[in-house]
Amino acid sequence: MDTQAHWETVFGSKAPDAVSWYRPHLETSLGLIERAASGKSAAMIDVGGGESTLVDDLLARGYQDVTVLDISATALEVTRQRLGADAERVHWIEADVTRVDLEPRRYEVWHDRAVFHFLTAESDRRAYVQRVAQAVKPGGHVIVSTFGPEGPKKCSGLDVVRYDAEALHQQFGRRFHLVESCQELHRTPFGATQQFLYCYCVVE
Repeated sequence: MDTQAHWETVFGSKAPDAVSWYRPHLETSLGLIERAASGKSAAMIDVGGGESTLVDDLLARGYQDVTVLDISATALEVTRQRLGADAERVHWIEADVTRVDLEPRRYEVWHDRAVFHFLTAESDRRAYVQRVAQAVKPGGHVIVSTFGPEGPKKCSGLDVVRYDAEALHQQFGRRFHLVESCQELHRTPFGATQQFLYCYCVVE
């Protein structure tokens, strides 16, 4: 099964709050985005945003230029339906982030919670970083969250790569200046605890 088919199966068979990474609100992400964004008109993209409630909270806070990218059309449609008329305020991209063509220097804030750790092939990680470098404007901000060193080794039936802050930052290279990193213990809807690592960088 290819990557897109896998995620269509996941999102087509599970409720939004029945996946391990679900949180009602992404408090850590929201805090970092609010620090990074220069104002409510700042262009931002949520990679793998699918069924996440992050877009709801960004709109509620008045952000005016929000893009959600996901490989799953099903996940994007769930969020469109949830937002109702507010879905018209969002830019939607159905694509694999390692293959998509994004507008150069379009975004001030790039956010990814729980996509990068699924990229187990070095070629996919390089392609991802190339997209970030192309799409984020100089001086822009990159917020990436993966499983930490003590996080799960698999998720949704797929292998993942776990990172500490140094290892994750090394994947991005010298153009990306690490501002800070932090860990978060995420409690899943099933009562388990998962360690997430957040890295927040500024692009040269």
